[in-house]
Amino acid sequence: MVPIERLLQITQRFEFIEAQMAEGGGDIAALAKEYAELKPVVEQVQAYQKLVSDIGEAEDMLGDPDMKDLAEEELPALRAALPDAEHALQLALLPKDAADARPAILEIRPGTGGDEAALFAGDLLRMYQRYAEARGWKLEILEENATELGGIKEVVAHINGDNVFARMKYESGVHRVQRVPTTESGGRIHTSAATVAVLPEAEDVDIQIDANDIRIDTMRASGSGGQHVNTTDSAVRITHLPTGIIVTSSEKSQHRNREIAMQVLKTRLFDLERQRLADERAAERAGQVGSGDRSERIRTYNFPQGRMTDHRINLTLYKLDAVMTGDLDETIDALTADAQATALAEMEG
Repeated sequence: MVPIERLLQITQRFEFIEAQMAEGGGDIAALAKEYAELKPVVEQVQAYQKLVSDIGEAEDMLGDPDMKDLAEEELPALRAALPDAEHALQLALLPKDAADARPAILEIRPGTGGDEAALFAGDLLRMYQRYAEARGWKLEILEENATELGGIKEVVAHINGDNVFARMKYESGVHRVQRVPTTESGGRIHTSAATVAVLPEAEDVDIQIDANDIRIDTMRASGSGGQHVNTTDSAVRITHLPTGIIVTSSEKSQHRNREIAMQVLKTRLFDLERQRLADERAAERAGQVGSGDRSERIRTYNFPQGRMTDHRINLTLYKLDAVMTGDLDETIDALTADAQATALAEMEG
């Protein structure tokens, strides 16, 4: 059922914002942001209303002997298009996650599996780097702790671009790999895992940090060895005393490190608040794609069989090589569609 009253409210609000922007009144940045958010919704509203109007006109023509044949010819196609138009409109009317358009902080850490888990964590980082590149996003490594074998003990990255969090938020959780490690001489398949967390970047208005709640320590940054050893005390570690969250950054500039560490700390605190609100809505969210619980196993990458399975929607793709080189759109599109279907069912329920 399409809420006619709501369509009218949205259209009127859009027209008001258009008029305000034309006059140059109000907060232009805020108006432009709301205009951009409403525009695709209004376009769906207009497409739906035109279709309903065309059906009404064609039905009226049935009573006109001269136009009856034309109306009978047009009506089946018009009526057949109505369910799709209603569905598209309902999707457009779904409440948006306010964080969807934001950049994101990506964190990857190996789980069970020792060296092999660390190598897999490195593979996941490269997968996301290629995905970001394919979408025209900018991925910047903020903190990386590598192993001697080329794996990763921990990595924190910043991803900037269009709708980063909307696309990446379904990646949070435990990723499991099944393959024969390069260090395994007997050819046995090992299972290991890595945990991925994707957090929407906090803005200054989201989180205010009291200076009394943090402790900032500077320490010697570890360089890359040899002549490149960084001997200045430039690395920064910030401890948030109320939560115990610790963030480090070890670029060459201490000022830049403080900026990076504070931004990551704000993002983690913002995420904690989002998680708290999500937990309060846990009953409503029970059917959604993934609970957001990062201990939840979400995906398995099986190398001997060349398949990737996403356990939340029972999606299996036999194109693991492509997935590992950043071909993630098919999976993310399916997860998005499933989340939308669940949200629609909850609205209708």
